[in-house]
Amino acid sequence: MKKLFILFLGLILLPLAAQSADFKEGKNYKIISQTATEKPEVSEYFSFYCGHCRAFEPIMKELKTNLLEGVTLKKNHVNFLGGEMGTALTNAYAAAEILQVEDKFTDLVFDHLQVQRKKINGEEDILDIFEQAGVDRKEAQAALHSFTVIGIASQMKRNTEKAAIRGVPTVIVNGKYEINRGSVKDTKDFIALVNYLTQKQD
Repeated sequence: MKKLFILFLGLILLPLAAQSADFKEGKNYKIISQTATEKPEVSEYFSFYCGHCRAFEPIMKELKTNLLEGVTLKKNHVNFLGGEMGTALTNAYAAAEILQVEDKFTDLVFDHLQVQRKKINGEEDILDIFEQAGVDRKEAQAALHSFTVIGIASQMKRNTEKAAIRGVPTVIVNGKYEINRGSVKDTKDFIALVNYLTQKQD
């Protein structure tokens, strides 16, 4: 009975092992750092002003529910799109994280900019979106100007510069591997590649 179970388990894992063996440096990913993060993590660099980022959002949500145990998913808004409002929305996303409404806020901002094609012209517009996300306007404003949020937004800027991010969406695993999204055929393969890299030891 034990032998049959081992055989059955092997048959289940074989396709995954074969698939993982097909992932190649230079084709599916590139190494951007010689040192990896202490703990496994996945970082997505994105901008609310990027249409491809909006289209990529459902894939990232599916990835979030399929990451291996112990792997952290981080989202890093970049400043280099949208002019001054790009920086303002980095700060706003950091506030949304602190207020624990980042998913609602993200969906609302993408809808505002990419679907409705409306502009965000300043803090008042951002506070309007926070209200739609269910956050009291004064609470949102206090968060936007808090030292914690300013610190998180500054760290996102440093992360972007350190990883030399030039385009979005970009996904980096363990601070070491940058994924070539064009090298995978579907969401299932993308998730398999990410999980493979989170466990990669070299």
